[in-house]
Amino acid sequence: MSDRQDVRRPFPGVVISAIGTAKRLIQLLAQPWLVQLVLRLALAVPFWKSGILKWHGFLQLNDTAIDLFTEEFKLHLPGGPYPFPHPAVFAFLSGCGEVTFPVLLVLGIGSRFAALGVILMTCIIELTVPEGWPIHLTWVAMALGIAAWGPGLISIDYLLGDRSFRS
Repeated sequence: MSDRQDVRRPFPGVVISAIGTAKRLIQLLAQPWLVQLVLRLALAVPFWKSGILKWHGFLQLNDTAIDLFTEEFKLHLPGGPYPFPHPAVFAFLSGCGEVTFPVLLVLGIGSRFAALGVILMTCIIELTVPEGWPIHLTWVAMALGIAAWGPGLISIDYLLGDRSFRS
């Protein structure tokens, strides 16, 4: 036997130590301000990408957007599907919301209002495309997080004094 003793931890001790290290690393990286920023950016991207395709110029919808709400999109309600009432109005409001809400979210101004707007839009999208519920549920969860806990430190809302944190 040598003078040096072999000090190996038993297997469960190694696993527990690794889990503790991983937990500390996650707590270090996942700061609330970073999580709130990433939530805002992640929620803004799909709406921006969809909204920017609906416009042909300043406040001019392209024909495709109006055609989608006239011909393709239907409201899947009991006894339906039903066509959208006033499809041009719905196309315009959808295009406005899909561009405005992401800008507000990215800048962090009116973030809670924008999150509620995204929730409302997602409800209408769910009635239009019911098979997309897994991604729609993800959007609503992100928007609820923003509405509940605010935009975080890196936002114009924070600079303007919205420092309320809801627990």
